[in-house]
Amino acid sequence: MKIENKELRETLLAPDEPTPFVVLNPDAIVPVLLVCDHASNRFPRSLGTMGLDYLDRVSHVALDIGASAVAEALADNLGATTVLCQYSRLIVDCNRNLIDESAFLNYGDGVEIPGNHSLQNHEKERRASEIYWPYHNAIKDQIVRLKKYGIKPVVISIHSFTPVINGEDRKWEIGVLWDKDSVTAEIFLTRLVEAGYLVGDNEPYSGKDPEDFTIDYHAESTGLPHVGIEISQNLINHDDGVKRVSDILKEIISTYTIPAKPKNIETQKSLR
Repeated sequence: MKIENKELRETLLAPDEPTPFVVLNPDAIVPVLLVCDHASNRFPRSLGTMGLDYLDRVSHVALDIGASAVAEALADNLGATTVLCQYSRLIVDCNRNLIDESAFLNYGDGVEIPGNHSLQNHEKERRASEIYWPYHNAIKDQIVRLKKYGIKPVVISIHSFTPVINGEDRKWEIGVLWDKDSVTAEIFLTRLVEAGYLVGDNEPYSGKDPEDFTIDYHAESTGLPHVGIEISQNLINHDDGVKRVSDILKEIISTYTIPAKPKNIETQKSLR
């Protein structure tokens, strides 16, 4: 009995908790792979509230507000494979290199995260092994699957940003993040400006190495086309805004990657 209790204490996720990631359209053969690193504000039960009050746990500190809704709408409308992380960035930030201090954030936009103070190495390793690497391995598996069909997918990372941070306004409505692939970035920059948005070129965050880890790790390292899309949260914190932004992104992505109606399996959700 003592051994069983010790094992339970050393497990981050209980067997009945949601898996670390979800894959939408896992059998699609559309040349697009969508990823959403900060899709959820879910905490494992074993970590409780991490010392945060309710408002902080549902704020932009814990997740990218509206990003999951946009990614899911694009998955539905494009029939494209989409991988979403199902746990909060405060547990482990899947868009950071694990050696980056911000992978286990102590403080963000005026908010202390007590649950990340004085983390031991074995606690970080547990979060990485149960959430971070399963999520990234799921992305890798989908890239490998698509390549078996002769498809080199464009990897598109969907994020959102708070319009005000540390008391300062951010003027951009949508940001296009990139490093190695200027061709894909230019398409999105041009088309989003034409759609009437105030667009940031590597703003309000940079896509240059070592920023934007997911794109660096999965796309840049393998020569896949890629782009990161950052959307102001005040544009997509409601259903109408999600529809408008996702419709515009769908049109851009479709024109760029899918000249004809895609052949894909019926949209489905695969939990692992």
